[in-house]
Amino acid sequence: MNRKIQIGALISGGGSNLQAIIDACNDGKINGQIVFAGTDTPGAGGLDRARRNDIATFVVDYKPIIHEFKKAPQKAVLPDDFDLDEIVAKQTLFSDQDDPERARSFLMTRAIAEARLLEAMGSRSFDLLVLAGFMRNLTPYFIDRLNTDRKKPRIMNIHPALLPAFPGVDGYGDTFRYGCRVGGCTVHFIDYGEDTGPIIGQRAFQIEPGDTLAAIRKKGLELEWELYPHCIQLFAQGRIRVVNKDFDLGKGRKVSRRIVEIMN
Repeated sequence: MNRKIQIGALISGGGSNLQAIIDACNDGKINGQIVFAGTDTPGAGGLDRARRNDIATFVVDYKPIIHEFKKAPQKAVLPDDFDLDEIVAKQTLFSDQDDPERARSFLMTRAIAEARLLEAMGSRSFDLLVLAGFMRNLTPYFIDRLNTDRKKPRIMNIHPALLPAFPGVDGYGDTFRYGCRVGGCTVHFIDYGEDTGPIIGQRAFQIEPGDTLAAIRKKGLELEWELYPHCIQLFAQGRIRVVNKDFDLGKGRKVSRRIVEIMN
């Protein structure tokens, strides 16, 4: 792929991974350019990083959307194309043991916010959306409107742990508290669960006996800033393919998983 890919980004905080991607694009390590950076957090530090690099920005503040829904759910204005039963059936963020009403409320509020994200992104053409510290789970409502070809997902995320271990918001903290001797980070495509999508790449580091949580986070971030641009460049080169693969568990049992193959 000779042309530069167009990259959109969603952030929630300071945007250090966003900066790593911007720098890699400027240095030619990624054959691409960032065309927008959106956030759910007004005042997010990453917005300043984007603006300093002449990247368009926008904010969709989730908090008032959630607050207004909780105050008067009967007045909520859902997207015209939102089908709650379809989204409930597809999502894997909640299990059958979770409170169904809580799950439905979550999915409805997120659909309202995600519709505004899609509206803000809609006027901008992009090939890949990167989540660079975006701290909101995306639902099938949003995902299906970007991943129109199941074989070619285009929402990428970086997670601060060696998935499938320690999904969720505090990967490095969970790694530290569990007493692991090895930590790391993972880049993966987004699917309908929490940090469960096909893994593109991982990097690991040793955890020494005297390491603090701050030391672990520092080691992890330094690897994140290398790994994320590398995986984005693989996408830009057209070298990533997602395939279904059956795994033999023995005793006649098999499981099918979607995995990433990196092509030469």
